[in-house]
Amino acid sequence: MAPADIRWLLALTAPRVHVASAYQYRILELDDATFRRSEDAMARALAGGRHLTRAEIGRVLGEAGIPSGGLRLGYLVMHAELEAVICSGARRGRQQTYALLEERVPPARQRSRDEALEELAFRFVAGHGPAQAGDLAWWSGLTLTDARRALDLAAPRLVRETHGERTFWASDSADVSQSGAAPDSADASGPVVRLLPNYDELLIAFRDRSDALDPSRPADARASEALLAHIVVRDGLVVGGWRRRMAGASVRVELRSLVPLDSAERAALAAEAERLGRFLGRPVELGGA
Repeated sequence: MAPADIRWLLALTAPRVHVASAYQYRILELDDATFRRSEDAMARALAGGRHLTRAEIGRVLGEAGIPSGGLRLGYLVMHAELEAVICSGARRGRQQTYALLEERVPPARQRSRDEALEELAFRFVAGHGPAQAGDLAWWSGLTLTDARRALDLAAPRLVRETHGERTFWASDSADVSQSGAAPDSADASGPVVRLLPNYDELLIAFRDRSDALDPSRPADARASEALLAHIVVRDGLVVGGWRRRMAGASVRVELRSLVPLDSAERAALAAEAERLGRFLGRPVELGGA
């Protein structure tokens, strides 16, 4: 996230993460006193611009008499991040490090809770709309009550439409790009097919994902099985799933299509597979149905 946003986003969302983590806190015997001691130890170790890996932080905590084996270290580090004590540092080779947030992120204007709710709702809808209040709650971790309030606060900058029993919010900002196919599409007038990862925002950002799925798909049970891996998208709608298997110097993409694809769509799929191959630096072979 942008450095200027981290403090107000943490202030808004961290309490909900703590509530969701309360059971693990109890199981791991992590109380307020333990968190204070661990965060004080981290702050002392990271002071002066030092960046430490998670394993190094674990050793720091051990030296301070704070057990950090198993899941405890992950929750101690997460708590320090949620409380704006530490944040991501510079990468050290392949390892992620942590640094003091106050040393790494310049001060930024504070926002009131209502200002933060409004801004989060507007940005979510700008990037994901049309969307419902339940989608914002799912994506952000806010309660549904807070999500609805956030959208009401952002309403002057948004468009609200009701379809049946569902209310959708969309952006009414001229600053939000409404561009269509990616520039590298071979034919902007033809079908646009994409091989997307399983955690792509097209699906994972929404509680109600029905509008992202091709309406001609088969029964949900079969569709769910196909979509357990990655997703195949045609003109913005999910039409199947795919898995990647390494095969020596090449990659095999196994497809599970949920709807028939015509010759133009299969050609677009082959072009997308070639694009994936260029990204991976390996030839890609398509397989499956």
